[in-house]
Amino acid sequence: MRPTTPRSRIGSECAALNGSDKKPLIGLTTYLQRAQTGVWDVDASFLPKVYLDAVTKSGGIAVLLPPQPVDDETAHAVLADLDGLIITGGRDVDPARYGQKAGPHTDEPITVRDDWEDALLSAAIEDDVPFLAICRGLQVLNVNRGGTLLQHLPDVVGDHRYNAGGGRFTSNEVEVVANSELGELLGGDARLGVKSYHHQAVDELGDGLRVTARSADGIIQAVELPGAAFGVAVQWHPEEDAAEDARLFEGLVAAARTHRESRS
Repeated sequence: MRPTTPRSRIGSECAALNGSDKKPLIGLTTYLQRAQTGVWDVDASFLPKVYLDAVTKSGGIAVLLPPQPVDDETAHAVLADLDGLIITGGRDVDPARYGQKAGPHTDEPITVRDDWEDALLSAAIEDDVPFLAICRGLQVLNVNRGGTLLQHLPDVVGDHRYNAGGGRFTSNEVEVVANSELGELLGGDARLGVKSYHHQAVDELGDGLRVTARSADGIIQAVELPGAAFGVAVQWHPEEDAAEDARLFEGLVAAARTHRESRS
């Protein structure tokens, strides 16, 4: 006869499985473009490993979210099984989404990715799922909230200080608002050296967003969504420095853990 397990023990085991020791699931959006590997030259979804390393180093479990056709119901269903969300870097947002025609330096749009990330962000905001938006991700958030973008920063600042091209990140300094979610994550650091790879930035700020960092030339470098469980967006690439400084990812993972516990 099989030994029985007391109900009290079953309950405690279930509680342990759902408790704070369980790592939160963090969804990360991915690229969707041509890629080569071995004998294959195909359209593929992928993401640089540094993003995954930043999440796992910070105590989360990385889950990739490839672009796909989406509606509101799908976005909410995806987030129902996740504890946090990262909107990652990549190609330019389609200017048609903010009422402009593409300039000569703007990337050819990948509309399925634009639709996917816009729907995920809307659902995350509605469901109060913690999110971190990086580079393109900040721009997606700003457009999602009705804002617009500067399509080519060299036309504004006069040089390529934010994008040297050729896969080389540039080093820049940003000034952080101390009384902000970002400022608290950075422990009061007023100035921060960052890695940049972008040629676009926020122009008109989206509804409800608060600017939390700028560079000396006035370009917006970070925003947040007040009232969100965790709604932080940065124009730079913190994943590139996460081996030494993972504070943004640690903040997201901590908020994701709290979000999971509140649901359970």
